[in-house]
Amino acid sequence: MATLEKLRLEFPVGSRVALVKMDDQQAPPIGTRGTVRGVDDIGSILVQWDNGGSLSVVFGEDECRKID
Repeated sequence: MATLEKLRLEFPVGSRVALVKMDDQQAPPIGTRGTVRGVDDIGSILVQWDNGGSLSVVFGEDECRKID
């Protein structure tokens, strides 16, 4: 199975995530929670963060984990 397919199965639209690591000056604080809006064609997880931000989780650089 391709990497994009795996990411889209692991992080379906509407699933909840928590930020583990993001190397960006504009990043929300570690532990911030958000709702997945999708996975784009380069593997970035598109997230609407609960604090109002919308920075994507970049595949291979940043990290988030799925929560219940």
